[in-house]
Parts: sequence; C-alpha cells; structure tokens
Amino acid sequence: MPAPDPTTNPLRVAVLYGGDSEEREISLESGEAVIEALRSRGHEVLPVDPLHQPLEKFSWTDVDVAFIALHGRFGEDGQVQQILETAQIPYTGSSAESSRLAFSKSAAKERMLLRDIPTPNYALIHSGDERARITAMASQIGYPLVAKPDQQGSSLGVRFVHEPGQLMSAIEDVFEFGTFCVLESVIAGEEWTVGVLDSLLLPPIRIEVPEGFYDFDSKYKDERTEYHVESGPLGTVAARVSHVGARAAAALGTAGLARIDVRVDGAGQPWVLEVNTVPGMTSHSLVPKSAAAIGWDFPELCDRTLRNALQRWHYLQTPRNSGSPRDSGVSRAAS
Repeated sequence: MPAPDPTTNPLRVAVLYGGDSEEREISLESGEAVIEALRSRGHEVLPVDPLHQPLEKFSWTDVDVAFIALHGRFGEDGQVQQILETAQIPYTGSSAESSRLAFSKSAAKERMLLRDIPTPNYALIHSGDERARITAMASQIGYPLVAKPDQQGSSLGVRFVHEPGQLMSAIEDVFEFGTFCVLESVIAGEEWTVGVLDSLLLPPIRIEVPEGFYDFDSKYKDERTEYHVESGPLGTVAARVSHVGARAAAALGTAGLARIDVRVDGAGQPWVLEVNTVPGMTSHSLVPKSAAAIGWDFPELCDRTLRNALQRWHYLQTPRNSGSPRDSGVSRAAS
C-alpha cells in the first residue's frame, strides 16, 4: 500500500488517550477533544485506551500515524514512544529518548544547566534518604521552597514549604507519587508558559492565578484563572520568555508539540521550571489558546500536529537522514 500524502490526504489515526496514570481524567478529556477535532478535518480516527487495549498486542495494520494524548506515566516518559518506534508507527511528539529526559525534572534540569539555561536551584532526594540529609539539602536550597515529584505532571503532588517544620510532611505527600522528590527554590513572580510546534514558536502566555499558585484546580477547574497572550519586541519580558523557552526545547530535543513552563522574577528574569512533551489539549489547556492567537482553531492545530509528525517520520526514514537530530532552530509564529 503506498504511503499517504502527509500534506493532503485524510489519514487513519490512532488516538492514544486515557491510560492508567494519575492524569487519566485529563488525558481522557484531551483525547476526546482531539478525536472530535481530527474527525472534523476528515480523518478516520480509531480511539485507543491502553487501559483496555494493551498496545503490545494491538494490531497496527492500516494505521498511518498515532496521536499521543496520554498524560503522565507511560504517555510522557518514553514508554509508549518506544512501543510505537518498535512497531514502526509514526507518532506525534518527542522521541522516546527526549520524552524520558523531559519527564524527569531533575534530568531535564541537569541538561538545561549544561546549556546555561536558567532554572531554579534544586536538590534531588530519595524516599530512603535519612532525615538529616533531607533537612540539610533543604537548608542549602533555603526557605521557602517547593517539593515536587521528580516524575509527575499537572502539578500533582506539588507542595510549598514555608519553614522547616513543614518539610517532612510535605515530602511524605510527594513520595506518594514516586520514590524521588525534587526540592526547588521558589521563584517569586509571574507564571508564564510558551508552546512550540517543531521549529515554530507560539506566542507566550502570562497566567494570573487567584490563589497565587497554578495548581491542579487552577489549571483544570477554576474559572477565575486568567490567561493573557503576550507579545513584544526584543528586550521585553515576553521576548525573553520566548527565547528561554526555545532554548529549553532545543536542549531537550523536543519534537512536535511541547510546552515550556516558566517563572519570571521581579527583575524580569525568566526561569524554566519544566518542559512538557505531551501538553494538555482540553478547553482549559494553554497550547490551544496560544495557537488561537495566531489564527489556528483547535482542529487546525491538531491537523498540523498530525501532519508534521508524519512528515518528520518520513524524513527520518530516508537513509541519509536516519538517526539525525531534528532542527533545533525555533522560529517565532506571526502574531
């Protein structure tokens, strides 16, 4: 069967969503939105929930490309990407290697520090560490600090620690989500995010949160959270956020859609918190809001993401390009 034209033909798409991670609820919402959007663009869509259909036993016959809408474990940590690579199925988003790197906050920070990308000071602790080591590491970071799971998304498990007496209780909460915890300096200031689609940099968004912390409820439930799509010439905060976001995406080797979360301090300096390789695709999600600012409705964003993935796959299958990294240059979207 000849390969479909990735630029024009309707495609047979497996949308992977749901799964069994702590972010299943959000993944189901993302996946359902993507399914509806792709069908509206004429694609033949096969919904696939790995919780009910193990991918290792799934028949990929007649599937042109997979759209990954799995959040959290399995979806963002390189596992599903490795399965698809083994099955020789094109898929949206970053490679298994880049996904693994980005999903670990500590590993991603180390890569960014190697590239001189500003990220808050941190320490990595394990659930088996002695209390004396944990308190010493926290003292080196300084208070207030934030404790967060090394591998988790949607701000699940994140706890702010204002003084030493709160530390151990907060860490116990974090360890419910895994055996490694990141202690990180708090950056007082504004919450920002910036999305990329391959080499295209989308407009950054400044986030106003009523309670001051962009937690799970603020992201997905609180209608008071405000989003401001920003732009500006070189030297503005928006331009600095875009620049550092592009550098972070390039450092981790992301592909397809990715979202870089940033804090901007009182001096206007942006600090990268993390890079999300499977950003949310819900009514509250940030990348679709940013894409809308350049005139892309949600179906177009999903369609472009899908076709870019297929084109990238075909390019990498060409013998002279096999194994070559993606172009790390990121261009700014027209506003």
